[in-house]
Amino acid sequence: MRKLFYITVIFFWVIPFGFAQLKSYSFEEVEKLAIQNPKPIIVYIHTNWCKYCAIMENSTLKNQDIIQMLNEQFYFVVLNAESKNDITFNNYIFKYKPTGQNTGIHELATALATVNKQVSYPTITILDTKKDILFQKQSYLKAKELIRILEKTQEIAIFEKNSFPNP
Repeated sequence: MRKLFYITVIFFWVIPFGFAQLKSYSFEEVEKLAIQNPKPIIVYIHTNWCKYCAIMENSTLKNQDIIQMLNEQFYFVVLNAESKNDITFNNYIFKYKPTGQNTGIHELATALATVNKQVSYPTITILDTKKDILFQKQSYLKAKELIRILEKTQEIAIFEKNSFPNP
């Protein structure tokens, strides 16, 4: 009986503190939060049927170093490219656009994931504090690759913050 008690304590008390959860926000939440605390926005654009998206979600985006960086230094937004919900972002309402029977793509996914006139998944798009596209990468990213990208983005964000005086 005691053994069961200790196992339960370890499972419910110790384990949750050892593994951080990745915080994700909606576009609307990010806009509100960014007024008080501007940070770059990382947008992860995916679909439910994309096998590389699933692999990235279950490996790269579960890496504890990436979770810590994203939670502390960025706003992280997950965008399903086939979402049918309207999204208000940057004073514009983006909508789902059908492309055929039971197929389509969200306008915001098109805006954020188009590289060389093509959209592919997964795509990581980084927006600066002014909501301009700073970086786009279409493909599965390993943890080390994403960490390098996040570090470079943070360097740019620090440079921008220190280079221009606040009004």
